[in-house]
Amino acid sequence: MLRFLPALLIGLALAPAAFAQNMVERFQEGNQYFVIEPAQPTAPDAVEVTEVFSYACIHCANFHGAVAQWKKNLPAGAKFTELPAAWNPAWEMLARVFYTAEALGVLDKTHKAFFDAIHVERKAFANLDEVAQWYAANGGVKAADFIATANSSGINIKVNRSKQLVPRYGVDGTPAIVVAGKYRVTGSSAGGWDQVFEVVNFLVARESAARAGKSG
Repeated sequence: MLRFLPALLIGLALAPAAFAQNMVERFQEGNQYFVIEPAQPTAPDAVEVTEVFSYACIHCANFHGAVAQWKKNLPAGAKFTELPAAWNPAWEMLARVFYTAEALGVLDKTHKAFFDAIHVERKAFANLDEVAQWYAANGGVKAADFIATANSSGINIKVNRSKQLVPRYGVDGTPAIVVAGKYRVTGSSAGGWDQVFEVVNFLVARESAARAGKSG
């Protein structure tokens, strides 16, 4: 019986590699995800998963529930961030709104509600003053504080960073998910919005394994 032990050990050693190969065959570069070249720097302490979105995007509004559900079961070692696209003046204003709500500490309270205000209630926010009034009524912040924060240098820096990063990620439509600054996933590439996070989880696992290998 002992003579079969080496073969058994070899089989067990190969099992993870075989499993990884199957996953590679299922999710392939250029099909289910795209490589970002050059890769963009991210936080070194976690695998950063970034949603590129806009409040103006109905697909982002519809995708929000899936994002919220995935965040409840965030993979070990992963960190979730959001990056509002600012491709035109209207979207830039909404990016500014996102960062302002974040800075004022009301983002969790208002994020979905602001999506709903635009896509369910069909509110048309023509300018920041109108948005500030909405946040005063729904976020519990003073309209004047909202305007002052929205026009601050700190928010300007974040909006400008978005303008630089989104093109570097190769994102030309929203929503899109970027993993570790290296990989881009969309609903189309994943085969459907309900499958996006299967691909994301695969890429998070791949990046985590690669980092563990470098540190080992």
